[in-house]
Amino acid sequence: MKKVVLMSVLLVFGMALFSGCASVQTWPDYERNAENKMVVIQEKIGDGLKTGALNPDQSQMFLTTLKGIRIDYIDLRDRRVYRDEWENLIGRLDALGEEINRAFDRPARIEEPRNGDRIVSLQRRIDDGKISRRLPRTEEREFQSRLDSIRREYLRMTEEGRYSTNEERTDISRRLDSLEADMNRYR
Repeated sequence: MKKVVLMSVLLVFGMALFSGCASVQTWPDYERNAENKMVVIQEKIGDGLKTGALNPDQSQMFLTTLKGIRIDYIDLRDRRVYRDEWENLIGRLDALGEEINRAFDRPARIEEPRNGDRIVSLQRRIDDGKISRRLPRTEEREFQSRLDSIRREYLRMTEEGRYSTNEERTDISRRLDSLEADMNRYR
């Protein structure tokens, strides 16, 4: 009787140990699936930017999200994890892919990318002025703060495919003109 109980306990313990080990291994299929999805998403973002289906702000947002997922992927790949963690990562990739597809389905806007391009251009000028030390530190901070405020407003008015009003576009353009004029003093 004691042998039967002991064997049963050992059998249950062994099965529990084995099932735990089976779910803690790395999952090559999940790794390959995640890698494939990341490549497809990266190509989709690049193609969307080339064709104009995505504006620079959208593509940058998607690339930033993908970069965060890629960091988590590398972390998962380099250690032993549960299947749930891989499934969570795959789910995040699927959600990002769906979000990109929705962005492709939205009608392209004609006016707004101009303001978006100007924001990117002014950011480069601020960065160049900072690196070359043409901009005094106080002005560099002020210009960066103003540009960040404009960028936030621009992203808010274009989020989720919303069409901005002519007044909103004009206001952003006016603020960009003012910032650019102030920056031109430090050429």
